[in-house]
Amino acid sequence: MLQKTEGIVLRTLKYGDASVIVHLYTRQAGRAAFVLAVPRSRRSSLRPAIFQPLAVVEVVADVRPTSDIYKVREAKVVRPFASLPCHPVKAAIVLFLAEFLCHALQGEGENRPLYDYVVHSLLWLDECRGSFANFHLVFLMRLTRFLGLYPNVGGYRPGCYFDLQGACFTSSPPPEHSHFLGPEEASRLTTLLRMNYETMHLFSLSRRERGRCLALLNEYYSLHLPGFPPLKSLDVLHELFS
Repeated sequence: MLQKTEGIVLRTLKYGDASVIVHLYTRQAGRAAFVLAVPRSRRSSLRPAIFQPLAVVEVVADVRPTSDIYKVREAKVVRPFASLPCHPVKAAIVLFLAEFLCHALQGEGENRPLYDYVVHSLLWLDECRGSFANFHLVFLMRLTRFLGLYPNVGGYRPGCYFDLQGACFTSSPPPEHSHFLGPEEASRLTTLLRMNYETMHLFSLSRRERGRCLALLNEYYSLHLPGFPPLKSLDVLHELFS
Protein backbone atom coordinates (compact mmCIF):
# COMPACT_ATOMS: atom_id res chain seq x y z
CA MET A 1 0.00 0.00 0.00
CA LEU A 2 1.49 3.32 -1.07
CA GLN A 3 1.58 5.97 1.64
CA LYS A 4 2.89 9.55 1.64
CA THR A 5 4.79 10.80 4.66
CA GLU A 6 7.00 13.73 5.63
CA GLY A 7 10.22 13.11 7.53
CA ILE A 8 13.58 14.44 8.71
CA VAL A 9 16.64 12.60 7.39
CA LEU A 10 18.68 11.18 10.27
CA ARG A 11 21.20 9.11 8.30
CA THR A 12 21.74 7.12 5.11
CA LEU A 13 23.55 3.82 4.69
CA LYS A 14 24.70 2.08 1.55
CA TYR A 15 22.90 -1.25 1.14
CA GLY A 16 24.55 -3.58 -1.33
CA ASP A 17 25.76 -2.22 -4.64
CA ALA A 18 22.55 -0.64 -5.84
CA SER A 19 20.47 0.50 -2.85
CA VAL A 20 20.49 2.99 0.01
CA ILE A 21 18.73 2.70 3.38
CA VAL A 22 17.45 6.00 4.77
CA HIS A 23 16.44 6.49 8.39
CA LEU A 24 13.78 9.19 8.80
CA TYR A 25 12.00 10.65 11.77
CA THR A 26 8.54 11.02 10.31
CA ARG A 27 5.77 13.32 11.43
CA GLN A 28 3.09 10.67 11.10
CA ALA A 29 4.72 7.57 12.58
CA GLY A 30 7.99 8.45 14.32
CA ARG A 31 11.21 6.74 13.33
CA ALA A 32 11.16 4.53 10.26
CA ALA A 33 13.57 3.03 7.72
CA PHE A 34 13.21 3.23 3.94
CA VAL A 35 15.12 1.67 1.06
CA LEU A 36 15.56 3.11 -2.40
CA ALA A 37 17.34 1.86 -5.47
CA VAL A 38 20.20 3.96 -6.77
CA PRO A 39 18.91 5.21 -10.14
CA ARG A 40 20.74 4.22 -13.29
CA SER A 41 19.58 7.30 -15.15
CA ARG A 42 20.50 10.90 -14.35
CA ARG A 43 16.98 11.88 -15.29
CA SER A 44 15.46 9.91 -12.43
CA SER A 45 13.69 12.04 -9.81
CA LEU A 46 14.54 9.51 -7.08
CA ARG A 47 18.08 10.61 -6.27
CA PRO A 48 19.97 9.68 -3.08
CA ALA A 49 21.31 13.27 -3.00
CA ILE A 50 17.86 14.37 -1.85
CA PHE A 51 18.48 12.69 1.49
CA GLN A 52 21.06 15.05 2.99
CA PRO A 53 21.45 15.12 6.81
CA LEU A 54 18.36 16.71 8.42
CA ALA A 55 16.74 17.44 5.05
CA VAL A 56 12.96 17.61 5.35
CA VAL A 57 11.57 15.34 2.66
CA GLU A 58 8.31 13.84 1.51
CA VAL A 59 8.36 10.21 0.41
CA VAL A 60 5.81 7.94 -1.18
CA ALA A 61 6.60 4.43 -0.02
CA ASP A 62 5.20 0.93 -0.22
CA VAL A 63 4.23 0.36 3.44
CA ARG A 64 3.47 -3.24 4.37
CA PRO A 65 2.73 -4.52 7.89
CA THR A 66 5.04 -7.49 7.38
CA SER A 67 8.10 -5.31 6.65
CA ASP A 68 10.30 -3.07 8.79
CA ILE A 69 11.88 -1.31 5.82
CA TYR A 70 9.67 0.39 3.25
CA LYS A 71 10.51 0.78 -0.42
CA VAL A 72 10.51 4.36 -1.65
CA ARG A 73 8.70 5.03 -4.92
CA GLU A 74 8.89 8.83 -4.97
CA ALA A 75 10.74 11.47 -2.95
CA LYS A 76 11.20 15.22 -2.89
CA VAL A 77 12.50 17.95 -0.60
CA VAL A 78 9.57 19.86 0.88
CA ARG A 79 11.37 22.50 2.95
CA PRO A 80 14.52 23.49 1.05
CA PHE A 81 17.25 25.20 3.06
CA ALA A 82 19.15 28.18 1.70
CA SER A 83 22.21 28.41 3.95
CA LEU A 84 22.50 25.16 5.95
CA PRO A 85 24.18 23.11 3.19
CA CYS A 86 26.72 25.76 2.16
CA HIS A 87 27.58 27.72 5.32
CA PRO A 88 30.55 25.81 6.81
CA VAL A 89 29.66 26.42 10.48
CA LYS A 90 25.96 25.73 10.01
CA ALA A 91 26.78 22.60 8.01
CA ALA A 92 28.94 21.35 10.91
CA ILE A 93 26.09 22.02 13.36
CA VAL A 94 23.71 20.07 11.11
CA LEU A 95 26.06 17.07 10.95
CA PHE A 96 26.39 17.08 14.73
CA LEU A 97 22.64 17.36 15.31
CA ALA A 98 21.93 14.65 12.74
CA GLU A 99 24.23 12.23 14.57
CA PHE A 100 22.82 13.30 17.93
CA LEU A 101 19.19 12.88 16.86
CA CYS A 102 19.92 9.57 15.15
CA HIS A 103 20.80 8.14 18.57
CA ALA A 104 18.46 10.23 20.73
CA LEU A 105 15.41 9.27 18.64
CA GLN A 106 16.24 5.58 18.51
CA GLY A 107 12.88 3.79 18.75
CA GLU A 108 11.00 7.09 19.21
CA GLY A 109 7.38 6.83 18.07
CA GLU A 110 5.03 9.51 16.81
CA ASN A 111 5.59 12.80 18.60
CA ARG A 112 4.35 15.67 16.46
CA PRO A 113 5.39 18.46 18.86
CA LEU A 114 8.92 17.02 18.82
CA TYR A 115 8.90 16.79 15.02
CA ASP A 116 7.63 20.35 14.65
CA TYR A 117 10.23 21.60 17.14
CA VAL A 118 13.10 20.11 15.14
CA VAL A 119 11.79 21.48 11.83
CA HIS A 120 11.17 24.94 13.35
CA SER A 121 14.70 24.97 14.80
CA LEU A 122 16.28 24.05 11.45
CA LEU A 123 14.31 26.74 9.64
CA TRP A 124 15.33 29.31 12.27
CA LEU A 125 19.02 28.42 11.92
CA ASP A 126 18.75 28.45 8.12
CA GLU A 127 17.38 32.01 8.18
CA CYS A 128 19.69 33.31 10.94
CA ARG A 129 22.40 35.66 9.68
CA GLY A 130 24.61 35.75 12.74
CA SER A 131 25.00 35.30 16.52
CA PHE A 132 24.14 31.60 16.57
CA ALA A 133 27.15 30.30 18.52
CA ASN A 134 24.85 29.08 21.31
CA PHE A 135 22.29 27.50 18.96
CA HIS A 136 23.31 23.87 19.51
CA LEU A 137 23.28 24.34 23.30
CA VAL A 138 19.79 25.84 23.30
CA PHE A 139 18.54 23.18 20.88
CA LEU A 140 19.78 20.31 23.09
CA MET A 141 18.52 21.89 26.30
CA ARG A 142 15.03 22.54 24.93
CA LEU A 143 14.90 19.13 23.26
CA THR A 144 14.79 17.57 26.74
CA ARG A 145 11.22 18.86 27.13
CA PHE A 146 10.02 16.80 24.17
CA LEU A 147 11.84 13.65 25.29
CA GLY A 148 10.59 13.82 28.89
CA LEU A 149 14.06 14.62 30.24
CA TYR A 150 13.68 18.26 31.26
CA PRO A 151 15.37 18.93 34.62
CA ASN A 152 13.37 19.68 37.74
CA VAL A 153 14.39 23.30 38.26
CA GLY A 154 11.98 24.19 41.05
CA GLY A 155 14.41 23.61 43.90
CA TYR A 156 17.22 25.91 42.80
CA ARG A 157 18.80 28.21 45.37
CA PRO A 158 22.18 29.98 45.16
CA GLY A 159 24.82 27.52 46.33
CA CYS A 160 22.90 24.44 45.17
CA TYR A 161 24.44 21.48 43.38
CA PHE A 162 22.85 19.86 40.33
CA ASP A 163 22.44 16.10 40.25
CA LEU A 164 22.86 15.12 36.58
CA GLN A 165 21.56 11.62 37.20
CA GLY A 166 18.58 12.70 39.29
CA ALA A 167 17.93 15.75 37.06
CA CYS A 168 17.36 18.05 40.03
CA PHE A 169 19.06 20.62 42.25
CA THR A 170 20.23 19.51 45.68
CA SER A 171 21.64 21.26 48.72
CA SER A 172 24.65 18.90 48.86
CA PRO A 173 26.47 16.50 46.51
CA PRO A 174 24.58 13.22 45.93
CA PRO A 175 26.27 10.47 47.96
CA GLU A 176 25.43 7.64 45.51
CA HIS A 177 27.42 8.80 42.46
CA SER A 178 29.76 11.47 41.08
CA HIS A 179 27.58 12.80 38.25
CA PHE A 180 26.84 16.26 39.60
CA LEU A 181 27.70 19.92 39.14
CA GLY A 182 29.13 22.14 41.82
CA PRO A 183 27.43 25.44 42.75
CA GLU A 184 29.24 27.52 40.12
CA GLU A 185 28.34 25.24 37.19
CA ALA A 186 24.85 24.64 38.59
CA SER A 187 24.31 28.40 38.46
CA ARG A 188 25.51 28.45 34.84
CA LEU A 189 22.98 25.75 34.03
CA THR A 190 20.17 28.05 35.13
CA THR A 191 21.47 30.59 32.60
CA LEU A 192 21.29 27.99 29.84
CA LEU A 193 17.75 27.08 30.87
CA ARG A 194 16.65 30.69 30.35
CA MET A 195 17.96 30.95 26.80
CA ASN A 196 15.91 30.67 23.64
CA TYR A 197 16.79 31.32 19.99
CA GLU A 198 15.67 34.92 20.08
CA THR A 199 17.52 35.85 23.29
CA MET A 200 20.59 33.58 23.28
CA HIS A 201 22.80 36.30 21.75
CA LEU A 202 22.26 38.35 24.92
CA PHE A 203 24.00 35.72 27.07
CA SER A 204 27.76 35.96 26.96
CA LEU A 205 29.61 32.64 27.26
CA SER A 206 33.35 32.26 26.94
CA ARG A 207 34.74 29.56 24.67
CA ARG A 208 35.63 27.46 27.70
CA GLU A 209 32.14 27.83 29.17
CA ARG A 210 30.48 26.95 25.87
CA GLY A 211 32.63 23.85 25.49
CA ARG A 212 31.92 22.80 29.04
CA CYS A 213 28.15 23.24 28.54
CA LEU A 214 28.27 21.03 25.45
CA ALA A 215 30.19 18.32 27.31
CA LEU A 216 27.72 18.43 30.23
CA LEU A 217 24.69 18.23 27.94
CA ASN A 218 26.23 15.23 26.22
CA GLU A 219 26.85 13.60 29.61
CA TYR A 220 23.27 14.37 30.70
CA TYR A 221 21.81 12.63 27.66
CA SER A 222 24.21 9.71 28.09
CA LEU A 223 22.91 9.22 31.63
CA HIS A 224 19.24 9.33 30.65
CA LEU A 225 19.13 7.57 27.27
CA PRO A 226 20.19 3.91 27.46
CA GLY A 227 22.87 3.03 24.97
CA PHE A 228 23.59 6.62 23.98
CA PRO A 229 27.14 6.39 22.53
CA PRO A 230 30.05 8.81 22.30
CA LEU A 231 29.45 11.09 19.32
CA LYS A 232 32.03 11.23 16.56
CA SER A 233 31.06 14.78 15.57
CA LEU A 234 31.31 16.19 19.10
CA ASP A 235 34.98 17.11 18.64
CA VAL A 236 34.09 19.20 15.58
CA LEU A 237 31.68 21.33 17.62
CA HIS A 238 34.29 21.74 20.34
CA GLU A 239 36.74 23.02 17.72
CA LEU A 240 34.22 25.47 16.28
CA PHE A 241 32.69 26.90 19.44
CA SER A 242 35.14 26.31 22.28
